[in-house]
Amino acid sequence: MASATQLHRGATLLLLSAVLLLASSMSAVGAGSCADDKLPANRSYAHCAALSPLGATLHWTYDAKAALLSLAFVAAPPTNGSTGGWVAWALNPTGAGMKGAQALVAFKRGNPPAFVVNTYNLTGHRALGGDPTPIAFAATDLAADESGGEMRLYGKLQLRPGMDVVNHIWNVGSTVADGAPVKHALAQENLDARGKLALSAGTVFGPAPAPAPGRSSAKNSSSGGAAPPPPAGAETTAEAAAAATYVSAPVLMLLAFAGFFA
Repeated sequence: MASATQLHRGATLLLLSAVLLLASSMSAVGAGSCADDKLPANRSYAHCAALSPLGATLHWTYDAKAALLSLAFVAAPPTNGSTGGWVAWALNPTGAGMKGAQALVAFKRGNPPAFVVNTYNLTGHRALGGDPTPIAFAATDLAADESGGEMRLYGKLQLRPGMDVVNHIWNVGSTVADGAPVKHALAQENLDARGKLALSAGTVFGPAPAPAPGRSSAKNSSSGGAAPPPPAGAETTAEAAAAATYVSAPVLMLLAFAGFFA
């Protein structure tokens, strides 16, 4: 007859197994939110990620040898009558915020309305014009379409060698006026739409927590400046949380076996 100790160990193993199954199912749900995007047949990418602020998704392939990034950004702009709205995705080689970002913006204009994808060098919180501005990376194969209330922006960017982990931001807007995108809302989810992207590894890290009021970093943010990047080798809170998520399942498995064989 099984002893009380053996029964306790068996119950512990079952509990940890249930936790592992739950973690696995939650991971699958997160992956499905971007894998469910039905892109055109000629648009396939090696990686995809759900960008929780604004419910956007990003698909990409990165040729590290050629430093060539191919991407598709998918988001639903807020509705505002017949103006169609706009969606934007950008890399920022100089900081973590909006200032200095090299953006791709998709919207409709003309009569009848047709999609255009403009490049913009974001120098601050200024209105964008209807004409593109040069950016730091050669942009090719720019295109856009829409499906199911979402706009899909496509393009290729010729990056610099060694740009493997990069800052990126994204946003959506409800209005296009006089052939140009109008400023996006300043809701928290709009302000949180930024993070880091590991191009070759195929992973994303969300934004760090907002700084405490009164600090100099908060002042920089409110004035449109870019937050300073973390010191070399430093791990952000979001990165640490992601790392903890990825190691939790193996650790739990080891604990389960340790308890079973103890």
